[in-house]
Amino acid sequence: MAPPNGNGTLPIGQSSVLLKKRILFFGGKGGVGKTTCASAVALAASRRGKRVLLVSTDPAHSTSDIFETPFGREEREICPGLFGIELDGEFEARAYIDTVKRQISTLFRSSILKEAERQIELASMMPGVEDVALFDRMCDLIVSRSDDLDLIVFDTAPTGHSLRLLRMPEFMTSWIEALSQRRRSLVSLNRNIDSVRLKPESRDHAVEDDPILKALANRGEKLKLVRSRLMHHNDTGFVLVLVPEKLPIEETVRAAATLRAGDVNVCSVIVNRVLPDAVDGEFYQARRKQEQVYRDEIIRRLGEYRLQWVPQFPTDVYGLASLERISAALVSERG
Repeated sequence: MAPPNGNGTLPIGQSSVLLKKRILFFGGKGGVGKTTCASAVALAASRRGKRVLLVSTDPAHSTSDIFETPFGREEREICPGLFGIELDGEFEARAYIDTVKRQISTLFRSSILKEAERQIELASMMPGVEDVALFDRMCDLIVSRSDDLDLIVFDTAPTGHSLRLLRMPEFMTSWIEALSQRRRSLVSLNRNIDSVRLKPESRDHAVEDDPILKALANRGEKLKLVRSRLMHHNDTGFVLVLVPEKLPIEETVRAAATLRAGDVNVCSVIVNRVLPDAVDGEFYQARRKQEQVYRDEIIRRLGEYRLQWVPQFPTDVYGLASLERISAALVSERG
């Protein structure tokens, strides 16, 4: 079924590299089966005694459908050792805004609190807020659950969205640094004014005691921790999923280049729904011939990565039994 060894390719079932990771991101063009592959790897890891959390960040959640059991906003056990959660960007954004409001209520005087909350509500309507809130929730999961889990699998939205999420640490770190610098200047200015009008015993507060600066510093530290884990190639990997067709190939090549430029480890490229060799009929032979052109192109353009080939099955993939067939194609029995 799989192409011969060489050019970076691997026959079906001979790779256990995915189970050696602590954090895996699955991404790809919509409709190529990334949720199926992410679910299959998560299930395979749990079957080998690992504690696994499967996180769906795709707005079009289908993990519940694949496992034939409801996921939700709160983590729950799907089967022994496998826990699942579906993150809702809109819900996370609302929760994120409410948390910010609670935090500022302790920082501002009542005379300006109402205006500050109004500004926050206006900001909540800007594009990208859901992405920020979603990433913040992902950060919390990475920081809080990594130590008591063996593997966290993120089933992400289509490629462009998932790439934006992975670049969030870089963008948000720069943003926090800029905010901190402006806040530090403002606090220093206020301290200078206070030194003139206040009694000496009231002038002793250091700039670093400012609660907003402390909150920004804590957030910056969390981002640094998450970024270091995302960049740790031994523990973290990105899996690109595609089907042997022209448009998914082009999108995958671009995504792989973007990830490499950002020092993100592409640990596997899964070519899904590959036609079996022994197909009958003139139509299927023609499709197989066209597919072989794309298979050769995948080897030529993506052969530097670890390639895995998953066959097209005669029925839809849903339920544990069919997921285990995908698991067998992606993970060796030796684990």
